[in-house]
Amino acid sequence: MSFAYPRRVGVLSMHTSPLEQPGTGDAGGLNVYVRQTATRMARRGIAVEVFTRASSADLPPVAELAPGVTVRHVPAGGFDGLAKEQLPAQLQAFAEGVLDCRADPFDVLHSHYWLSGKAGLLARRRWRVPLVHNAHTLAKVKNEQRAEGESAEPEVRVDGEQTLAEGADRLVANTEVEAAQLERLYGVAADRVAVVTPGVDLDVFTPGDRDRARAELDIAPDTLVLGFVGRIQPLKAPDVLLRAAAALIRETPSLAEKLLVLIVGGPSGSGRAMPAQLRELSRTLGIDHLTRFAAPRAGAALATVYRAADVLAVPSYNESFGLVALEAQACGTPVVAARVGGLPIAVADGSTGLLVDGHAVQRWSAALARLLTEPALRGRYALDCVRHAARFSWERTTDALLRGYRAALGSATDLRTPA
Repeated sequence: MSFAYPRRVGVLSMHTSPLEQPGTGDAGGLNVYVRQTATRMARRGIAVEVFTRASSADLPPVAELAPGVTVRHVPAGGFDGLAKEQLPAQLQAFAEGVLDCRADPFDVLHSHYWLSGKAGLLARRRWRVPLVHNAHTLAKVKNEQRAEGESAEPEVRVDGEQTLAEGADRLVANTEVEAAQLERLYGVAADRVAVVTPGVDLDVFTPGDRDRARAELDIAPDTLVLGFVGRIQPLKAPDVLLRAAAALIRETPSLAEKLLVLIVGGPSGSGRAMPAQLRELSRTLGIDHLTRFAAPRAGAALATVYRAADVLAVPSYNESFGLVALEAQACGTPVVAARVGGLPIAVADGSTGLLVDGHAVQRWSAALARLLTEPALRGRYALDCVRHAARFSWERTTDALLRGYRAALGSATDLRTPA
């Protein structure tokens, strides 16, 4: 028996809405992923409904994300800024709210992050439709690679992910590396995992006029701009970047005349006090006059940041993929990134940027110095950046997801057996 692509898809994103601004709080690459893939499915005639927790009393019950994409705000818990760690207690309420929203089921459910996945398992049983699950980050991997002083992921999450590893009809991994981690750490059979690489919006993130971008950001044309884009939290390691920049100035004092460290993002998770800590760190390191903090931004405004930067740094301790690295490269900006998670796939080492082993300050300052002090090398990398990023598109990602949905429809034999 063959199975066509679904016509109706239910997407679960409990802890964060695709309507939120990425780069602060719990909004990041997952939000971009949901927004981009849902929009592209709708353009193909697939009706998509996204379920997320209502985080404010001011939110409407239903909102349109794009033509053919509906966002439903499900009441589950109060509106007093519940932290992600408090959300497991609201799983039952969220799942029941999802089920109450519709009398008829979808063709397939797609959950993002373990909280949504747990609710998805309940909906799967009630509606008797297959569940496809995206972890986006894995607790056991984060625990292996967490920043110094950062708390381990709780057992309730580890257990929840294990339940999903066993109960979802199909698991989606961002890279072959993540697929291997699912197999090694969670015992998932390889034939139950679809590797679907995230994409980049190639219509928005394009090369552009660097001087114009800098003028928009009030940055002098001859400045050397070292950028960071992301949520401000220990996992993303912006402190590593500041320490490396300070070491760079000590080793090459002439750079102090034209270097700018531009940090774009907002506080998240355990880093909610970190902006103040980062500002204090920059003062302690003696580079506060070379450091600028800016609020998160999206779309064309974010592309302007990438175009203004000479180099983008991604020093994270863990990234399941690393969308900002790909977005920067699509704008022609080389990247220096940690050799972790999916970043070795997002960044072509020695062609579109440099990968750094570990987080030692000396290694980071050396890698940054190489690109910042060699404009000809940056120029060569910039050309390769655009070609490399062009291999990744959200259309390609959507194609792969739809193939995964079809595989889930074909494999969920228990759901086609009468109860």
